[in-house]
Amino acid sequence: MGLLPEGHAPRIAWFQSRIAIWSSNAVVIGTSAAIVTDVDAKATAAADALPAHETAQNAAKAATQTLLDAMAALTNSGNIVIEQVRTKARTAGDGVYPLANIPAPATPTPKPPPGQPTDLKVALDATGALGLSWKCINPPGARGTTYNVFRRIGVGGEFTYLGGSGVKELVDETVPAGAALVMYKIQAVRSTSVGPWNTFNVFFGADTGGAAMVTSVAAVAASPKMAA
Repeated sequence: MGLLPEGHAPRIAWFQSRIAIWSSNAVVIGTSAAIVTDVDAKATAAADALPAHETAQNAAKAATQTLLDAMAALTNSGNIVIEQVRTKARTAGDGVYPLANIPAPATPTPKPPPGQPTDLKVALDATGALGLSWKCINPPGARGTTYNVFRRIGVGGEFTYLGGSGVKELVDETVPAGAALVMYKIQAVRSTSVGPWNTFNVFFGADTGGAAMVTSVAAVAASPKMAA
């Protein structure tokens, strides 16, 4: 905190409270009577200017609030007409908008399909369950994306539906003991729009103690479509 008070009134009072003692001891404290007199005059001028400043500030605040209230009232009233025009246009057609000099609502652009799942991560817990997590970059603003996960044990046979998830993760609790390779297909789905599949190989081995462990995870070339 500095020596001088921050506010206008406290700073004026600070100087005015010292004028008398500075004047009496001007030479002793290293200044002069003329300089102290000048400080006194400027403190008086500042004190005289302060009320006008405060009055102007209060008037500005009041004027600002009056403007804000008026703008809010204008906006609320005007929005009633705008909404009435939109309501009329729903039955009379977009020709209403030029008559009101209001632009017609833009036709919503369909969202692109969901993205492709990538970067599968797996974690094998003590019970043998395999935690799956992945990344997927979806179109900005897209909502309601879910993920379908299919699984195949080994390199042959059909993929079977494992489950769906509203988040980018799923737990596979039915990995057969002793499996050397599990393949997963993951696809993002939103309403009637689907993204491209991605296929991942998960390889298993054993650690030095003989316990099962994941040795590697690798993405395979994605299949654009697959019958469930």
